[in-house]
Amino acid sequence: MPTSTGLQLRPFRAVRYDPAGAGELSTVICPPYDDIGPAHARALCRRPHHIARLLYAHDPQAAAGRLERWLQRGVLVRDTRPALYVYQQQLGPRVLQRGLIGELTLSRGGSPSVLPHEDVQAHVVGQRAAHMAGLRAQLEPLLLTYRSSERSADRVIADITRRQPLAVAHIGGITHTLWASTAQAEQDVVTRHLEGCQALIADGHHRHAACRQLSAQENRSSWHSGLALLVDSTTHPLRLTAIHRVIPGLEPDKAAVAAADVARVRPLPHGPQRPGPGELVLTGAGRAWSITDPDPRALDDALAGRPPQWRDLPAAIADHLLLACAWSVSDLPGAVQHVHDVHQAASAVAAPGQGTAVLLPDITEDTVRQLAGEGVLLPRKSTSFGPKPAAGLALRVLDTP
Repeated sequence: MPTSTGLQLRPFRAVRYDPAGAGELSTVICPPYDDIGPAHARALCRRPHHIARLLYAHDPQAAAGRLERWLQRGVLVRDTRPALYVYQQQLGPRVLQRGLIGELTLSRGGSPSVLPHEDVQAHVVGQRAAHMAGLRAQLEPLLLTYRSSERSADRVIADITRRQPLAVAHIGGITHTLWASTAQAEQDVVTRHLEGCQALIADGHHRHAACRQLSAQENRSSWHSGLALLVDSTTHPLRLTAIHRVIPGLEPDKAAVAAADVARVRPLPHGPQRPGPGELVLTGAGRAWSITDPDPRALDDALAGRPPQWRDLPAAIADHLLLACAWSVSDLPGAVQHVHDVHQAASAVAAPGQGTAVLLPDITEDTVRQLAGEGVLLPRKSTSFGPKPAAGLALRVLDTP
């Protein structure tokens, strides 16, 4: 069980697609679960061996049967030797991300070795847990970022990437490459590299909580570990951006007037722009406003019972001061859409009658780490770390009990 000594990443025998049975790898893997819309997911599920048929399955037991059939027919195969896997995403000559995939030991007692930074929804955790337990598999790794001053592993990882890769796939211009390290000496270097390190969950809060939930249940020792991708941000920093709010049923002019009751609102004559520090940008129907300087009393009321650090968080101001208090927008499904790209968010409401968008400024990884270390969870949908790993490259499939 991990303690404050650091992260424990163990080799495992990954289950992977065999091109001889599944076809070209690029046609059966996909972006992560949360990055695909319903229509795209349905289209992918029509492909015979696509990972989406497992990832988006409504019946975990039926999906488990499909997974077993794919293993029996050789569509999926389990590697013969336990390995740590090096995973890289590359755009042309530029390496976007490089990290290590393995089985990460998860604390059952709240060890500080893995820090969440966003809150989770209990019903979503339950759904993820039911899916994972029914399938007895993890189809995509948690994305964790850490910082290490130990550089010996960098040389080992670089050497591994000079070998023949296990798998190469292309999705949307990004090249995804996977290598395996089965040598004990290399794995020992990685173990020492992770000693004393503390990881921040960049993506996968609900899946992490689902593993913890399954681990706490009787006879669930298999879930004391979870499939994870660890990325050292000192060598390959992840991209960190804000997540923006689109409210289809809100008229922008009325939103600007109501926002002026709780903050300073100024028109932006040249249209929407990327928000600066301490600023939100309201836009819709070709118009835009800058929102700054929240009224202290209104902010106190909106954030009553919340951590004091939330006063400086853009997502907390957007969700609680504006959406909940100023605009009385419900927290029902579909009332608010979360969009990761600032230009897509602004474009979604550019025409009259399409609603209103609230554009949020980016926050830094240092801020996220500091708050997580203090035990302060950010509002949901505050941050977007990337690039995220593809689903389907290396699966963790538990042995049949």
